[in-house]
Amino acid sequence: MTRNRGITIGIVGAGKIGATIATLLESCAFCDTVVLADVRTGVKIAGLGKASVARLDADKRSALTAFVKRCDAIVSAVPYFFNRQIVEACARARVAYFDLTEDVATTTLVRTLAQETKGVTFIPQCGLAPGAVNIVGGALAASLDSVRSVEMRVGALPLAASNQMKYYLSWSTAGLINEYCQLGEALHEGRRIATLPLDGVERLTIDGVEYEAFNTSGGVATMCETFEGRVGELNYKTMRYPGHRDLMKFLLQDLNLARQQELLRQIFDQEVPLTDHDVVVFYVSTVGTSGGELVQRSFVKKIRGGTVEGRHLSAIQLSTAAGIVAVLELFARGAVAKSFVRQESITFDEFLSTQWGGRVYGGGEPRQP
Repeated sequence: MTRNRGITIGIVGAGKIGATIATLLESCAFCDTVVLADVRTGVKIAGLGKASVARLDADKRSALTAFVKRCDAIVSAVPYFFNRQIVEACARARVAYFDLTEDVATTTLVRTLAQETKGVTFIPQCGLAPGAVNIVGGALAASLDSVRSVEMRVGALPLAASNQMKYYLSWSTAGLINEYCQLGEALHEGRRIATLPLDGVERLTIDGVEYEAFNTSGGVATMCETFEGRVGELNYKTMRYPGHRDLMKFLLQDLNLARQQELLRQIFDQEVPLTDHDVVVFYVSTVGTSGGELVQRSFVKKIRGGTVEGRHLSAIQLSTAAGIVAVLELFARGAVAKSFVRQESITFDEFLSTQWGGRVYGGGEPRQP
C-alpha cells in the first residue's frame, strides 16, 4: 500500500483508551486526521490538533455506517459487546477494522467477516494482552528450533493498594469481569484445551515483588491455533498481587455473580476506586532448543505511565494504546495483509520499528517527539 497522504482514523469510543489512542496519533506522520466518535457530549480534545469529535450512537446502523465511510480505518475502543455492529459496518463499507477485545466470540465474528470480505484488513485483539504480548510470544517461539513451552503473563496493577482485593480499577470494568468469567484456551502436550477461569494459580517473583497468576480468557488470542502441534505447552495468565484471585473466586463462583455480571459491574464501578497510579508488568518466557541446546528466552518489562502531548497517561492507557497505534502504523505502511491478521504474524522487529511500539516496548521512556 503506497499512500501520498496520511490516513484518516475513526475511533469509536472516546473514553480513556480511545482518547489515549488519539493522543499518541497526534505525533504520527502516517495519520492526518483523527475523528473520535462517542454518544456522550463534552469529550475533551484540547491540544490535539488532528482530532475532532463526532456525536455517534453505535446502535444506530445508518449513522454508524455513514461515520465508517468517512475513514480509512476504524478503531473500536468501546466495551466488547458493541464490537459486533462496528465490525459489521466496516465489512459493509469495506473499511479496515481494528479492536482491543479480549472477547473470544468477537474475534470469531471478525474472522468470519474477514473471510467474506476479501481485500480488507481486519485486525482484532490489538493492544496489550491480547496484542503486544502475542507479538512478543510469537517472536520468541519463532526464534527457537523447537519449542517446549511459551508462558505469557501480564498484570495491570496499582502501584499501591491497601484494600483486601489488592486492586483498584484502571481499565474497562466490563472487560475485566468478562475475562474472569469466560473459558480460556491453552496448548497442553501440543493440543488445544479449554481452561477454567481463575484456575491454574501460580506464584512468581519479578524484581523482588511477588505476584500470583491465574487463567483468564482472551489473552492467548489466536496463538493456540497458530502453534498447535508445534509447541508443547502454551498459556496466558493474568498477574495480580497475592490474594486477589481468592476474593474473585468467592464473588464469581461462591456467590454466583458470574451469572450476574451487570450487577457485579455496577458494584465494582460504585465501590472499587479508579487509579491512574499504576504499573503494567509484562513477562513472556519460552523454553526450547536452539543449535542443539535447551535454552530459555524471555522478555520482561515494567511499563509506567507518562506525559504525552501535555496529558498524563496511566500505564495501562499507554501500553494498550501503543500496541494498537503500532499496528495502525504497520497498516498505513502496507506491511499487514488485507485479510484477517493474527497478532503473532507481526514480527517483534516490525513492532519495534514503529514510533510508539518502539518507545513503549523497546526501552525508551514516553516523551514528546
